[in-house]
Amino acid sequence: MQHRIFTTSVAAVYPHYVSKVERKGRTQAELDEVITWLTGYDEQQLGEHLADGTTFEDFFGHAHLNPAASQITGSVCGVRVEEVEDPLMQQIRYLDKLVDELAKGRPMDKVLRTS
Repeated sequence: MQHRIFTTSVAAVYPHYVSKVERKGRTQAELDEVITWLTGYDEQQLGEHLADGTTFEDFFGHAHLNPAASQITGSVCGVRVEEVEDPLMQQIRYLDKLVDELAKGRPMDKVLRTS
């Protein structure tokens, strides 16, 4: 059975990501940088996906996942992201984990796995 999040639009969840990071003193621009780093989309493409109501399934289906994404480890909602078996769910969890790290004040170079 397909998980409900797969058919949810990214635009429906995006405002929650924005409010989560802004509550912790981070910016929407930083959030967008994290999303574009993970997916390979540029700012314009991200905006188009949000405007078009693209589902998570299609959003990640057309993404060019950053090769460093496999370095994203840890737990989101009690689930270890590196142990998620469904590839799409794992990509969604990668995004959740990056948003969490950003909101927790982790330096951007660490969030983006550049150091």
